[in-house]
Amino acid sequence: MYFVIWMCVLLLLSKLHLFENTDVLPPSFALVLIVSIFLCVYSFRRWKREAIHSTWLVALHWIRIPVEVGLYSLFLDGSIPKGMTFAGWNYDILMGISAVFIWMILYKKPEFVHSVFFKLWNGMGMVFLLIIVITAILSSPSPIQMMAFDQPNKALLSFPFILLPGVIVPLVFLSHFLLIYKGKRK
Repeated sequence: MYFVIWMCVLLLLSKLHLFENTDVLPPSFALVLIVSIFLCVYSFRRWKREAIHSTWLVALHWIRIPVEVGLYSLFLDGSIPKGMTFAGWNYDILMGISAVFIWMILYKKPEFVHSVFFKLWNGMGMVFLLIIVITAILSSPSPIQMMAFDQPNKALLSFPFILLPGVIVPLVFLSHFLLIYKGKRK
């Protein structure tokens, strides 16, 4: 429920162009990251982890496919740098595609959650997410920008794309942590 409330707050604040002012330190975008991390930690501790089916958590990763296609469109539009797409350094689409096959295996064999391959898949998924998060932060027009000066990451600071760093990426990270937790439990 609180992710829905957070999503509404983000959409309202982005409609007011709050996150587009990148000249202040710390950037107002830092609020998005801090609240999102807090919500993930809170959710991980509060949710009944055993009651959440692993297949649902893996299915959440399918969102990575349309997100990556959307990011590529934003790049073509000049709103984000190439490095944030699958044409650059972002191979996150592979996690979305592979999630379809992982889901099929897990649906038939729930014990697959304990396999080494499943743990490696989760680890690789988190690494891919970290790469894109770091790239997005360092290419955003702000005092800490270190890359993509010719075509900075402007889109993710605006409506409705603020939902990507504010809700979608944190939920995908949370899903990985929950799947790793489930893999450790017998």
